[in-house]
Amino acid sequence: MTRNTTSKSSSKSAKTSHRGSAKASTSDAIQILTEDHKKVKEMFEEFESLREEAELDEEAIQMLVETACAELTLHAQVEEEIFYPAAREAIDDMDLLDEAEVEHGSARQLITELAAMQPGDDLYDAKFTVLGEYVKHHVKEEENELFPKIRKSDMDLEEVGAQLAARKEELMRQLKGDA
Repeated sequence: MTRNTTSKSSSKSAKTSHRGSAKASTSDAIQILTEDHKKVKEMFEEFESLREEAELDEEAIQMLVETACAELTLHAQVEEEIFYPAAREAIDDMDLLDEAEVEHGSARQLITELAAMQPGDDLYDAKFTVLGEYVKHHVKEEENELFPKIRKSDMDLEEVGAQLAARKEELMRQLKGDA
């Protein structure tokens, strides 16, 4: 049961070929997603550092958790709306993409639970730590398995990157408008 197999050949011929170059531009889809990965991994590391301090700064912890969860939500949304559909057209590994979407669902569940909690609540730290473990696993699979396959495909990384950047900007404006 693979998805998008019937339209795969026609969409491949309609796309312009842009195989990943050795030098990724700032609008390259994989570069954009990799930068997101780096940013959230650093936030999980910062969380661990904050937890090790003698005086727990619960306000700083809560701000960090909220920021990381917002970044992850935004990242997952643009991947699901733009990158994964393009990847399904570009490569033949539907299992890898299905797993990535399931991992997003698990992360989204923890993010929802964390949004209803505060530092000091039972399982707050544990949930954020597990979220970090999920994210690290997900990032490893994307960067070591999915992205190399995408680079070898005919996906137009510049075009998809431009779409990702535009959608992220739109979502960020919406978030700021709600604040």
